[in-house]
Amino acid sequence: MAHTDHQTLRRVLRREIAGTIGLLADEQDFRAMRRYRSFTFHDHAHYLHEVEALLRTRAAQGGHTTVALFDPQEYADYCAETGLDPDKASSRARFTAHLAATGPALPYEGQPLSDLLPALVDEAVRQATWEYATMLLAGLGTCASCGEDLGRAALTRASDLLLRILDTAPAGHHHLVCSVTTTPEALVSVLHAEQTQPGGLDLDEAEALEFTTVLALGLATHRPGGLVMRTTAPGHPDQIYGWRLRGDTLEPLTAGEVFDAYCTDAESGELISPESNVDYREPPDLGERGATPDSHGH
Repeated sequence: MAHTDHQTLRRVLRREIAGTIGLLADEQDFRAMRRYRSFTFHDHAHYLHEVEALLRTRAAQGGHTTVALFDPQEYADYCAETGLDPDKASSRARFTAHLAATGPALPYEGQPLSDLLPALVDEAVRQATWEYATMLLAGLGTCASCGEDLGRAALTRASDLLLRILDTAPAGHHHLVCSVTTTPEALVSVLHAEQTQPGGLDLDEAEALEFTTVLALGLATHRPGGLVMRTTAPGHPDQIYGWRLRGDTLEPLTAGEVFDAYCTDAESGELISPESNVDYREPPDLGERGATPDSHGH
């Protein structure tokens, strides 16, 4: 009887253990791991099928699993730094636990792996974008004339502008995109926000922080960029408007400029038919502080 009780207790405890699976998202990463003899999979499609089966089994047993993006190069570096043998399953498990705390990861909630994978890659891109923008902001130093931390001042300025954009927006679901020209390629950040009533706003804080950081980088460095917002609400045409980054502020785009941006192919330059039930318009006034450079003129 006591033995049965122990088994029951262990089953209960097993359900309460959160697990992490390190996922090799693409064929190239999968091939890189095949150089290790202890990694016994031979086919990426079969590997993904087995991972999905394991996720379903754990979910059916009441277990919670987080899926993290497993990068073979990061793994090799981690093993070199920690003195682990990369050709051991226990080393991969240690690295996966490390990923759970530091890397991009998403909870498995029963969704198909074909849906989870792109979301996981998007999360990785988002995290890398935020880290890169944060690094560039931190490297700006202080204002020569007033001693203010330029990165921190730009973040405050960007937060203020974002709040003004959302405060002046119509009710509905907002999809905001901010892009800033950097080398070697532009930084792009996306923010989703739901505004159901005046003063009521639902958004992801991590997404908002990344978006604000990218906007702050554009404002602080005066690099070319833009911010556009699309609002969708039942029973109304979608509303699209935006601004270009000009100095340390946002300059409203005309309705024609917004229309041209959305109805021109970025690569070929050819015109694209405008969407139906869409209103391309000028943005609302963000107020005096939202439309002019701040008092420091950074």
